[in-house]
Amino acid sequence: MPHQKLVSLNKSSARLLGEKVFVCFGGIPGRLYVGLLIVENNGLFALCVPKCTPKSAKCGSNVLGAVKNVMNIVISGAGTVGRYLAEVLCGAGHDITVIEQQSSVLQALENELDIRTLRDHCAHGAALHKAGVANCDMYVAATNNDEVNLLSTSVASSMGARCTVARIHHRAYFDKEYFDFQRHFGIDHIICPEYATAVAIAQTLRNPGALAVEIFARGEIEMQELRVSDKAKAVGSTLAGLALPAGVRIATVTREEESFIPNATTTIERDDVMTLVGEKKAFEVARKLFQPAKSAKKHVAILGESSMGVWLCRALRQRHFSVRIFVFTPERAEELAAKLPHVTVIQADPTESAVFDEEHVADVDAFVALTDDDEQNILAAAQAKSLGAKLAIAVTSRSTYLHLLTHVGIDQAFSPRTVAAREIQLLLETGPIRVVGSLKEAMADVYEIRVGKSAPATGAKLKDIKFPGPSVLAAIQRGDSVCVPTADTAIEAGDDLLVIGRREMVKDLKKVFCG
Repeated sequence: MPHQKLVSLNKSSARLLGEKVFVCFGGIPGRLYVGLLIVENNGLFALCVPKCTPKSAKCGSNVLGAVKNVMNIVISGAGTVGRYLAEVLCGAGHDITVIEQQSSVLQALENELDIRTLRDHCAHGAALHKAGVANCDMYVAATNNDEVNLLSTSVASSMGARCTVARIHHRAYFDKEYFDFQRHFGIDHIICPEYATAVAIAQTLRNPGALAVEIFARGEIEMQELRVSDKAKAVGSTLAGLALPAGVRIATVTREEESFIPNATTTIERDDVMTLVGEKKAFEVARKLFQPAKSAKKHVAILGESSMGVWLCRALRQRHFSVRIFVFTPERAEELAAKLPHVTVIQADPTESAVFDEEHVADVDAFVALTDDDEQNILAAAQAKSLGAKLAIAVTSRSTYLHLLTHVGIDQAFSPRTVAAREIQLLLETGPIRVVGSLKEAMADVYEIRVGKSAPATGAKLKDIKFPGPSVLAAIQRGDSVCVPTADTAIEAGDDLLVIGRREMVKDLKKVFCG
């Protein structure tokens, strides 16, 4: 562990937790040190303490359980995302080094956090060498320059960084339609805060776990909610007797505000809300079993012409949403009208009374303000809510505003830097199973699982696997192909599975699929 110091102490002053030791001792009251314990010949204990011990840590705090695996992480750029990420990861007990060119920014960080800092250009090989990138567990390039981030992360990958992450703003580097910059530069992960925020908003407007499923399946599999109508063929049928098309599975059923994972004997009743997972081509056939007639669409109004607005429009495409996006310039209006044929593009300011009334903004199911101006977003969302919009959402780059927005009537707020930091934190989870989403107010979680070679389920058909409690295997990714499994589908080592199950069943799923 680099950048350490040794401290001598006696047995009574230390508390062991696995390989790590947590200790409080004299000199700095209330200070918590985390490190590796070494027994010396004289009977004393020496503690190797990383320099990143957070200044805010207190004796007996929850930091004790958060640093089970201390990682060496290098962050380039101390802007809004880089600084916030350093605070979060240092607070979790990781060893942090920050590269930044502005000395005043570094000084402010050093005054608040116990981290290592380096004033240099992150795309220079010498700077990355000094920062110890060759031996780091993760390298994150989070400067405000996309090109610098791509180059710096590529160099860090070549130097030996175990995991590399580039923060990108411009969609030209993020979209893979014409060129895959991630593969070209040898980068493990590219994160775009604007795209991640659009996804988070779409999850709010849809089923929270729906996009987790679709991202896993690379868009080949969808998740939709359907309310069972009075005249539906499925009413009165059990799941076992229901003629669901191949490639579609029922994940959850909501009945009278109670949600559950169904089994073969579950009987379908009218007004049940069914959450279906399936291949696109099979969805229309499945829909007719529950809804002979098309259901009403939800109306969404979006204010903002940025790439975030475009991504949100695309996330809501073909999913029972009627979307309008308000933009300010005629050039951008023409451009988006060509890009988004399923969206109504309006060149106007919906906060103006005449436009608000003419476009019936008060009647929308959701109003989303995501311009580049925090104050404009807050005022627009608050106005829409006060005049009748059912749900008001605002995007703000400054997370200091987040706790204030509920007081002005805004239902939900999103900060791109916070969303990006959460995505990077997820990348630190290196185990064979992780939670990637949730369904129905967290009554069930969406798990992504890598099947182990010696797992009990390896080589077995789905119908022969004993699942731990109520759960549904929604999708299997094998190589470049993704499918919704049938009862006769066999599980193979190395498969990536998407399982929907009750909360807190990680250990049980590991026993079956990971060995």
